Amino acid sequence: MLRSFCALSMLCLLAASSFAEGKPDRLPNVILIVPDDMGFADMSSQGAKGLSTPNLDRLAGQGTRFTSFYVAQPVCTASRAAFMSGCYPNRVSLQGALNHTSKNGIHPDEYLLPEMFKDLGYATAGMGKWHLGTVLDFWPTRNGFDEWFGTPYSNDNTKYHPVLADEMPPFPLYEGEKVIELDPDQSLFTRRITEKAISFIERNQDRPFFLYLPQIMPHVPIFASESFRGRSERGLYGDVIEELDWSVGQLMRTLDRLKLTDDTIVIFFSDNGPWPSYGEHAGDAGPFREGKLTTFEGGVRVPCIMRWPGHIPADKVCDQPIMAIDLLPTLARIVGGQMPTKKIDGLDVTDVLTKTGAKSPHEALFFYAGTELQAVRSGKWKLHFPHPYITPAGEPGKGGKPSNWGNNQAQSITQSGIRGIASRHGGRVEEIDLSLFDLSSDPGETKNVAGQHPDVVARLKKLAEPIRADLGDSLNGVEGTGIRAAGWVK
Repeated sequence: MLRSFCALSMLCLLAASSFAEGKPDRLPNVILIVPDDMGFADMSSQGAKGLSTPNLDRLAGQGTRFTSFYVAQPVCTASRAAFMSGCYPNRVSLQGALNHTSKNGIHPDEYLLPEMFKDLGYATAGMGKWHLGTVLDFWPTRNGFDEWFGTPYSNDNTKYHPVLADEMPPFPLYEGEKVIELDPDQSLFTRRITEKAISFIERNQDRPFFLYLPQIMPHVPIFASESFRGRSERGLYGDVIEELDWSVGQLMRTLDRLKLTDDTIVIFFSDNGPWPSYGEHAGDAGPFREGKLTTFEGGVRVPCIMRWPGHIPADKVCDQPIMAIDLLPTLARIVGGQMPTKKIDGLDVTDVLTKTGAKSPHEALFFYAGTELQAVRSGKWKLHFPHPYITPAGEPGKGGKPSNWGNNQAQSITQSGIRGIASRHGGRVEEIDLSLFDLSSDPGETKNVAGQHPDVVARLKKLAEPIRADLGDSLNGVEGTGIRAAGWVK
């Protein structure tokens, strides 16, 4: 016990020495809130229509909004694998999204964010959707979490699935490693997660803690509790977002009440963009093109707020391009944590978070869909390589059904690959040619200027060559040399 206390005290000093101003007198707590499929423009501070988010607005006023914050892939499992490991998901072989039949998951040898905190003596807890492995070998409690309350995969892998409902088993809710309910009332998820989170904070207020809240909403099917149903002008989707905003407010008030606000880093971002095919039950990507399952800005650029009083500037907007893979190395620097021994792709962006005017250390960010290297961003420029993508088909979805529902239902079960995904979720497959966009003047990626800037195209192509060789690219038949295996069970 004495050795642990001394080690923790030394780490506090190391963490404090990293900051010239406002040195912390203890290791900061970290709360990571990740809603599922929330759109860039689903917050009032970013142009939300028909809904109100006063608590997120308050959080933004006390912290910084990062308006060029990206996830590594525009889909659930891949996105989570990336920010948990600090790697592009292709490096750890977790592209796409796992489901109830999956036998793979995050490899036990990968060193994840919660393990880094646990090794420092933090109390660790997660509540919400895990999605990095459905079997216990890959479970949160085997990957650094002391406590877990939540579900193994997405809430549409249930009796609510628009196409495959009859094939779905009962939806399990876990406490630790035990199933405590089957097919729980989904309208209570946000409230129950919030209550569990507050209890964890109260029980660990005298020691550093890491609290991970991968909220289950607003992934379809969407539900709001009785207290929030019918409150929003945006319909049920707006009700769901307003309840998530309420949850953030409850957490912030708990920190205030326990006098932990100044000692806590709060990070809020969505796991990917909204799912346009679901129409009125989907979020709003704002000025950006497309959404979830695509590498256009609407799929990978997500709302993000970070607050740490005295360190992260208040009431600021930062447009420097950074990615969720940067969280692990950044937080490791802040708290003096151990870095993974295996290669990662994220970079330390502490200066971007804490210093006005600091530049992103990334020369380029790369965007995969599955095993396809589809796009690269460098500075204001984004280059798309020729690739297929999914876009909504027909009329927008209604009532929880995807767009073009009647036409797609019959064929969706038999089709596979990208066309099967599109068919099951109300989309059609289109193709984009080699295209260059200036995101500073064209955030919607509508004007291909590749012909006017061949030098920029050549530079971005060259930047992509090393990552293509390292992580592969099925569009070009390239097998990556730096790919590590996922975990598997028989």
